[in-house]
Amino acid sequence: MSVKTCCSVPDTSSRYYLVAICCGLLTGYFDIAVLNSAASVVSSIFINLLKLVSLPIIFLSLLSTASGMDSVSDVKFLGRKVVKYTLFTTILAASIALLLFIGIGPVRSVIQDMPVETLKEIQQPGSYFTYLMQTIPSNIVQPFVQNNVIGVLFIAIALSLSILTLPDHHRITLHTFFSALYAAIMKVTQFIVKLMPFAVWAFITLFFMDLREGLEVKSLAYYLAVVLAANLIQAVIVLPALLKWKGISPLRMFRSMLPALSVAFFTKSSAAALPMAIRCAEDRAKISKKVASFSMPLCTTINMNACAAFILTTVLFVSMSNGMTFSYPEMALWVIIATVAAIGNAGVPMGCFFLSTAFLAAMNVPLNIMFVILPFYSLIDMLESAINVWSDSCVTAFVESEVATPVIAAAEAEEVVGEKIVHV
Repeated sequence: MSVKTCCSVPDTSSRYYLVAICCGLLTGYFDIAVLNSAASVVSSIFINLLKLVSLPIIFLSLLSTASGMDSVSDVKFLGRKVVKYTLFTTILAASIALLLFIGIGPVRSVIQDMPVETLKEIQQPGSYFTYLMQTIPSNIVQPFVQNNVIGVLFIAIALSLSILTLPDHHRITLHTFFSALYAAIMKVTQFIVKLMPFAVWAFITLFFMDLREGLEVKSLAYYLAVVLAANLIQAVIVLPALLKWKGISPLRMFRSMLPALSVAFFTKSSAAALPMAIRCAEDRAKISKKVASFSMPLCTTINMNACAAFILTTVLFVSMSNGMTFSYPEMALWVIIATVAAIGNAGVPMGCFFLSTAFLAAMNVPLNIMFVILPFYSLIDMLESAINVWSDSCVTAFVESEVATPVIAAAEAEEVVGEKIVHV
């Protein structure tokens, strides 16, 4: 089973981003028409490149992850428990982010400042059932042609569930095919990432134009507050409460996993922290080797609480800041979308940030604000990676408390019986 890096750091040196940010601040401040036009051209080219790979990334990341997992019959009881708690905690994280987003309303002032006629025009989403029918494509090509993100996810989920039920030789063949295709798309993505400093300059320059047209800087502060609060509530309140409910001491669990959390925080990588996380789970948290060696790698692959919260908050914030509106049922649907995207987020450069950008590009949303968020993402990245490892350890503890003891006891009993038979 492959292991992914959550929120991985891009290959391009950070100094290029710093130069791009400084240049963007200068050209945006002086408001030179020629440079504004050049920034508009660069941003258009970059957005087109992102659209080129956005839907394939969303589609293939989920399929390559699902096809690389063990079959349902092989995973059996232990795997179902891990998947159950992974889905539960990830949906909780996305739901908390949605509640905070609605409560704080980071784009409320932006929407209120728009003309009444425009508001009336964009606040007519139609019935929820009509919207739901549009998400189910009539053919497999339609969602890719129409940039229907939810339709692409629908096809990816259907194929993923089907792949898990296939015989091993078919599943391995499909995994090889989708992994190779995904690798090819990622080669294109690596080229796009190398061009990102130019895009940062262009988007910051255009962001100054948005500021002159009425976009409030305090909305960005509210957005960052939502992201940080959602992650901290999940890590400090929700997960410890679930541990307590399972009869596990949250403080003891935190102390046991602290070395692994530190590695994840400073490396910005849950994969880099995996060896330390397994060691801490076995030696310090006293989780059985069978459960820890199975649950931790699987959780590192699919359990992405912080990523789900970031995707939901970022997609809603950037799209609504650009005039889009969502009904409450549509927002609730994004909880599921963010959860599925986080689970399928395998090896995408810049992790959650790039996947959020891919969603927005597929929705034809301008990306100026995304590259204003980029300088703050490095700090968010550190926190998210640590929270993902903390969630992995909590899920592993949940599984241990529920299934490990009887499973291990049965295995040990079988070994003892076997030894006695051999001895006789």
